[in-house]
Amino acid sequence: MLHAALRDGDLPRRERAFATELTYGTLRLRGRIDAVLSQCLERDLSRGQWGIRNLFRLAAYQILFLPRVRNAAAVSETIELARAKRLDYAAGFLNAVLRKLVRRAEGPGFTFPDPRENPIGHLTDWGSLPAWLAERWVAELGPREARALAEVCTKAPPRTIRVSAGVDRETVVRRLRGRPCRFAPRGVTGLRLDPVLDPGFARGEFTVQDEASQLVPLLLGAEPEETVVDACAAPGAKAVQLAEQVGPKGEVIALELHEARLALIHRAAHRLGLSNLRVLQRDVGKGFDLQGRLRFKRILLDAPCSGLGTLRRNPDARWRVRAEDIPVWAERSLRLLSSAARYVERDGVLVYSVCTHTPEETVSLITRFLEEQPDFRLDDPRPFLPPAAAELVDAEGALRTWPQRHACDGFYAVRLVRS
Repeated sequence: MLHAALRDGDLPRRERAFATELTYGTLRLRGRIDAVLSQCLERDLSRGQWGIRNLFRLAAYQILFLPRVRNAAAVSETIELARAKRLDYAAGFLNAVLRKLVRRAEGPGFTFPDPRENPIGHLTDWGSLPAWLAERWVAELGPREARALAEVCTKAPPRTIRVSAGVDRETVVRRLRGRPCRFAPRGVTGLRLDPVLDPGFARGEFTVQDEASQLVPLLLGAEPEETVVDACAAPGAKAVQLAEQVGPKGEVIALELHEARLALIHRAAHRLGLSNLRVLQRDVGKGFDLQGRLRFKRILLDAPCSGLGTLRRNPDARWRVRAEDIPVWAERSLRLLSSAARYVERDGVLVYSVCTHTPEETVSLITRFLEEQPDFRLDDPRPFLPPAAAELVDAEGALRTWPQRHACDGFYAVRLVRS
């Protein structure tokens, strides 16, 4: 929504960039900001004062984390914004608290829970996590690893792209001032220049895509001239990657439930000049209904999920997703996976992936699936990955990436073969 609003508005490019940084940065660090604000407020804000709280957060982010913004400017602009939002009555309150925040930031600073004595409190305040997620990560990963994951999720992800087939990767590396990815063979990361603003983007020379996401389609082992199904294809990065793999004589059938998101896949295929991608609106949970071929050798299901592996990229997820949502996402993913399994031919491959690490959506789900579908088995994904990526495969045979370990999004993917 933010990108669409900025794209359709008339703000200069520099101001669009500032609005994006301010929004995403405040979301990533909201927990830490709230902990700091609580040390400057004499009372908690009521639920009816969320508008004021968000003004405090925007100002605090600038004061605490944007040294190029003068503190006085951050305070005065926030007060002007309050008046523009018809919150004139709060101007004096905002001014007093923000000036106190500035004094403390320039002087004694702020206190946070000790990570050893109170790891969950530390993750909630300094790590900017909701309490339920802090508790879950400490239980699943241990305090030290949970702290490392939370810390990296408070930072913006590196700019990463996948260079299209036939385009020299080193040329793109030099032009966009990046470096080759460690694991993805066509990936470039750490870009210092915005790839979308580069003329090569419009020419279809590359796709904006995280390194972990680039590895998932490789698990299918798609060959030239084959037909591949991408069962939940939007926004289309994996679908166009597969379309390049199977070549002009192959085909990728990209399925998507939501009509508004179909355009994203069409747009990606058109920009890259791919004509071998067939986009269809289908509810995969109910069946493909392709009115023709009934079985396929290779199907990818990149299932909708809680998205907790992409908190750097989608910082709103940490505040939007609730603990009770996780079982709901898991049941939905299992239903989609079971439905897709019906269309896999004998000796065919079904790849399941999610950008999260919750046991309910990963290991437990696959265990349940294999119990219900005894004709499927886990297959070793390493022969289909670059040698450097072999270390990403865990003891259970799943591809797992972690932001704090591998500097890419958190993904889980398995290769399932039908006997």
